[in-house]
Amino acid sequence: MSHDKQVALVTGGNRGIGYELVKHLALKGFKVILASRDPEMGHEAAQKLIDSNLDVSFVEMDVDNQESINQAAITVNKRFGRLDVLVNNAGVYLDKNEKLLAMDLGILEKTMATNFFGVYHVIRSFIPLMEKQGYGRIINVSSEYGAMSEMSYPGVGAYKLSKFALNGLTRLVASEINGDIKINAVDPGWVSSDMGGQSAPITPKQAAESILWLATIGPEGPNGGFFRDGDQIDW
Repeated sequence: MSHDKQVALVTGGNRGIGYELVKHLALKGFKVILASRDPEMGHEAAQKLIDSNLDVSFVEMDVDNQESINQAAITVNKRFGRLDVLVNNAGVYLDKNEKLLAMDLGILEKTMATNFFGVYHVIRSFIPLMEKQGYGRIINVSSEYGAMSEMSYPGVGAYKLSKFALNGLTRLVASEINGDIKINAVDPGWVSSDMGGQSAPITPKQAAESILWLATIGPEGPNGGFFRDGDQIDW
């Protein structure tokens, strides 16, 4: 690999865990692309980090929109010519605690569109940049709600299914990729963010740290695994 700085991209990077991931990757010496679908919030978040002398730039990307993802990939290729780390962090949690078969179908469709298809399209669009140099680290921010055992209990069905599918995608892609490209899923735990609410025990900073080790694993590191706090957990 060339001596240039490694490039990392984080989706949903303007707040919560995403923002902390951007910050910590930049502190580790990465050039970081903060991707967000909201240009105003995205620019503002990136500028805050740039003002702290961190190497951060903003790219607009709506993971629910394939054209937006394609455009972002073209922009990253033009601007940086490489991508070393991809963190799929953008996600939604829209469930009320109702039964899957009784819920408004739009909730399930919207959840799958963002949490599953969004990640699928992002990986598909950006992996050629990794294949070009035969190196890449992909981290899918999942949830313990995506574990098979959680399917035995009612409630939060749309979110659970979306993360269950994301975990399956992680394993399938791991089986298909060649070269030193690795993909893993990680459960950050219950995080105090807009999504997790204020009573959650884990800070976004702690969550970021429990995720980021997967960004710098060596060639002998895990591929197609599911982790919490650095330990492998059951699918």
